[in-house]
Amino acid sequence: MNNKKEIISYLIFGVLTTSINILVYFFLVNIANLDFKLATSIAWLISVLFAFFTNKKYVFNSQKKVVKELILFFGARLFSYVIDLGGMIVLIDVFNINDNIAKVLVNVLVIILNYFISKLFVFK
Repeated sequence: MNNKKEIISYLIFGVLTTSINILVYFFLVNIANLDFKLATSIAWLISVLFAFFTNKKYVFNSQKKVVKELILFFGARLFSYVIDLGGMIVLIDVFNINDNIAKVLVNVLVIILNYFISKLFVFK
């Protein structure tokens, strides 16, 4: 039963984290006119900070020291950052997909990867 609650919580906060990532990205590209690579990087940083604190408290109910988990979390999320930025570059520059559509597609993969990374390595 606890595993079910964890997955549901992760999905809820995953949707919120992804929404923050996409909204920040859209704002930075469409309003602030930043390059998609820089916008992806800034959106990643903001959404990872949000994800860390919500995952720690509400998803995995971790009581461990913040600094240790924060370092592990960011280290693990660097992998998803590479997937995020790399996926964006490939979809936009190689396949000429609209950057807004590419952002959504890449985030689906990133959300799945992040759950398993957090579950298996960070908040174990």
